[in-house]
Amino acid sequence: MCVYCRLCSSAGFSFEDGNNDKTRALQASVVLQNVRSARQIFGRSLQALMIDVGSCNACNLEVLNLSNPYYDLTRLGISLTNSPKHADALLVVGALNPAMVDVLKRTYESMPEPKLVISVGACAISGGIFRGTEGFVSSVREVIPVDVTVPGCPPSPVQILEGLLLAAGRLRKEAPP
Repeated sequence: MCVYCRLCSSAGFSFEDGNNDKTRALQASVVLQNVRSARQIFGRSLQALMIDVGSCNACNLEVLNLSNPYYDLTRLGISLTNSPKHADALLVVGALNPAMVDVLKRTYESMPEPKLVISVGACAISGGIFRGTEGFVSSVREVIPVDVTVPGCPPSPVQILEGLLLAAGRLRKEAPP
């Protein structure tokens, strides 16, 4: 459920005013930042590493829900890994705090090429409700290159799955102008 802070609008997401169904307020659920031919690069599998740079754990829980039998990420050839050395994609959750800037950079740099970055949740995209506090430094895209953003507070597992499939090249979606 999104808290509708509307801070994702700076990343290209639009909101409808006067819409009673808040679940439909986000017009774009996932935005592709850099178009890559990931399917040709990674083949049929994708290893993703989740890194928390300062979250409330809501996004973490939604990402981990993808491993349960209902969503069953592995049947799609996507699995979560615990090592950046084995990761093809980096799932970044949380509002980037000062202590995690270097950790995020080192994690990204230790991933083998080619690599993808998926920014998950309003906090990773724009700071969310933590924007303007001393615990928030900047959006993830100001520190490392981001390929796909998934808005929400937290985004649903389906939205995160859509972002992973988009990053893996198994889903086509046009980036906004």
